Parts: sequence; structure tokens; C-alpha cells
Amino acid sequence: MSSALTDLCRYPIVQAPMAGGASCPELVAAVSEAGGLGFLAAGYKTADGMYQEVQRVRGLTARPFGVNLFMPQPGRADAAAVDLYRQQLAGEATWYDTPLGDPDRGRDDGYDAKLAILLDDPVPVVSFTFGCPAPETVAALARAGTRTVVTVTSADEARAAQRAGADAVCVQGVEAGGHQGTHRDDPEAGTCGTGLLALITQVREAVPLPMLAAGGLMRGAQIAAVLAAGAEAAQLGTAFLVCPESGADPLHKRAVTDPLFTHTELTRAFSGRPARGLVNRFVREHGPYAPAAYPEVHHLTSGLRKAAARAQDPQGMALWAGQGHRLARELPAGQLVDVLHCELRSAVSALAVEGAS
Repeated sequence: MSSALTDLCRYPIVQAPMAGGASCPELVAAVSEAGGLGFLAAGYKTADGMYQEVQRVRGLTARPFGVNLFMPQPGRADAAAVDLYRQQLAGEATWYDTPLGDPDRGRDDGYDAKLAILLDDPVPVVSFTFGCPAPETVAALARAGTRTVVTVTSADEARAAQRAGADAVCVQGVEAGGHQGTHRDDPEAGTCGTGLLALITQVREAVPLPMLAAGGLMRGAQIAAVLAAGAEAAQLGTAFLVCPESGADPLHKRAVTDPLFTHTELTRAFSGRPARGLVNRFVREHGPYAPAAYPEVHHLTSGLRKAAARAQDPQGMALWAGQGHRLARELPAGQLVDVLHCELRSAVSALAVEGAS
């Protein structure tokens, strides 16, 4: 692994920050204790909530871990489009007997307050999603002893991360579960994206920064593939989502390997930003009509998603999952890190034997 990341974990295995509860302190600590790098997801939490979770992780492990921040979203969405979507969701509100949320609850996810905490009480690494931090922010974190990673989905975004002074980039392929971490949500771009292996090569030829690779990775042999392609480590989300330590809703965990859910797709239905999840009733009925309006749509549907979970109805929940979801293994997180590392070593050894023959 690169010197920018090498002392953070024994193995090139990073647990993705999954906002919404899955990346809880217990999961983060278990991954870091096993030799990987665990990541807390600060997205959708209050600044104090993030601080409390950081303290809980510290109480569970002395190993390094990271915190992921959502960047504030510029501008405002088309109010008319949001209102039209609100009207479309009226039937859902009636069905689940819960009001729709206020789309104007805020666009910055408490970014400044969270950043202030992380500067005052530093963690080993901070990553950013939905944009690139200012060079001054990256420099301030560096002075505090914190490494920085910027999520990118294109070579241009990687160049922006380099200009900002980031220590590394997390290269996210279109196969990844959950939100695509694009720096700008372009409505004209639809819900397409670049596959991970092609993107690693594009970014590797664009910038010299160390890379984490994310997108549909579920097995050690896949980790070997992205390392061979130029990444320093692999970031896995869905693989850890079903672990017993994960804070994901039990319905979500079961759905990941349930034959009822046959595939995933990118949808704006739940948040207004392209995000990959299992295709359920909500995605089929509302995905084609959801506007490019994040976080307005996220706020609008928040109550519906919680009500669906209370009703034990996975057809109304955001079941984020990557393309490799059917390969998920319900193992304790530490054991999963060990299995992935063994698979990685086997794959690397097999390649070495083939290369020598």
C-alpha cells in the first residue's frame, strides 16, 4: 500500500462508510481490529451524534479508523419539480399513515460543525462524498494530523481532489451500492456511470494520488484485481452490510440475499441523487419520475422510509446494495476481513504461479 495509507491498516481492505446506520461503531471497530480500516458515516447525523459515535469507536478499539463527511450541496433544486414529486408521493403518505417531510430542511448536513469537531479532536482519516473540500480545509486537516480522501467518479473529479491537496481518492465505480459520489449531480447525465476497472485506469493516468477502489467488490479475488489495476486498497460496503455488527435494518440485511430481489439499479426515487439499490415496488413506481433534487427528495421521503421499516415492508424501504449483493456472506465482520485477506493471498499466489510458468 502507498505511504499515504500504509500505516492505517494491516490489510488493503476498507469498510465503506454507509450512511443511514449500517456503519455503526461496532462494525467500524470490528473491521479495524481485524486489520482492515473501518469508516464511520457522519452523513445524516448531527454533529453531536457524530462526535458520540467517534468516542464509542475509540472505546472499542485503539486501531485507526475514518469518518466520512457529506459535502454541502450548492444551489437549490427546481421547486416545481419537487412539488410535483410531492404530489405523486401523496398515496405513499396515506398508505403508511405518515406525513411527507419538509424538503427545505437544509442542504449542508451540518458540515461546518462536524468539520470543527474533527479539527478540534482529530481522527486518523476523513473522507468526503458529493464534492471536493476546499484546499484550506484539506490543509487544516493535514495540520491536525488527519489524512484526507475524496470520493471521485471521473478523472476530472480526481484532478479536483489533487488540486485541493487530498492525500488519496476513493475511485467509485457505477457498480457500487448506495449513492454515487459525483461532485455535481447533472440531471442531463441520467443514471449512467463508468465501471470500476475502467475508472481506475482513467484516474491512474490522470493523477498520481493513491487510490481506494469501490464498486461491487465482494471477494478477495476482486480485491486482487483492483490492486493489480493500480489501487492501493479496496473499499467494500455491501459485503459488510449483512454482518451481525452492522447497524442496518434486519429487513435490509435479509433483502440483500433474498431471491425475491433479483437485481439492482440506480434510482433517484428516495433521495433525488442517483443511488444503487435493490429494485422494489417504490423504485419501480417512483424512480422514473423522481427529480434531480438532493437533498430535497431525501428529506421528503425520510418519514416514508422509516414508516415502511416500522411496518416491516421492504417494498417501501431504500435497500441500498451493490451489483455483487447476492455474494454477501453473513459472517462476523472480523471473520469476513480474515476470509477476504485469505482469498486475496490465494489469488495473488495463483497469479504469481501462472506468471512464473
